[in-house]
Amino acid sequence: MTKLGPYDLNEIYTGDARELSKAIPDESVDLIFTDPVYQNIEDYEWLAQEAARALKPDSACLVWCSKPLAAPCQIAMENHLEYVYTLDYVVPAKPYRLRFYHLFLWTTPCLWMQKGHSIPEAWFPDTIISRKQANGDHKWNKNPEAFFQWMQIFTQPGAIVYDPFTGGGTVPAVCKMLQRNYLAFEIDPDTADLARQRVAQTQPPLPFFEPVQPSFQVT
Repeated sequence: MTKLGPYDLNEIYTGDARELSKAIPDESVDLIFTDPVYQNIEDYEWLAQEAARALKPDSACLVWCSKPLAAPCQIAMENHLEYVYTLDYVVPAKPYRLRFYHLFLWTTPCLWMQKGHSIPEAWFPDTIISRKQANGDHKWNKNPEAFFQWMQIFTQPGAIVYDPFTGGGTVPAVCKMLQRNYLAFEIDPDTADLARQRVAQTQPPLPFFEPVQPSFQVT
């Protein structure tokens, strides 16, 4: 498969996801993994409504949010999807803070919502700790560790991952590394260009490369 409706797979399109998403066929996407603007709670409800239509049955929607706004984001999404759990990505010594409360925010939550019953491919921890600050040209860029591990857990090679708020292009870049197909939208033309450059510079896996799954003993 090289297309999803009118869209070529493995491309980043410039435009408003609310309009572009209308052409995605029903029940055609294996995973939604995205990072909206945290203050725009209405985007979370729109995303959940669109996910309920575009996701295949028994699939997940992983969406980043801020810890102070996690509750309203979850509530907005529960109008259309089922909440499963909040995954955490931790960067010690991250400088983001609640200035008036003298509180450093080292944890970024990722809401695990689902359509039907999404079952990961393997056991995995609910928290990923990164030892380095994110780099890249997009100001809200994240290191790819969480994307890399969670995408392996929730999809198989060849799956279609949809990212309607792609920003600096982390999801498309990780898809390229893991041999997943992606469809990504970005409303800002300059940011979309930077994301395309990042993906172009990302190396695909070597022949016969198989990503290492995390191993845990469960009793």
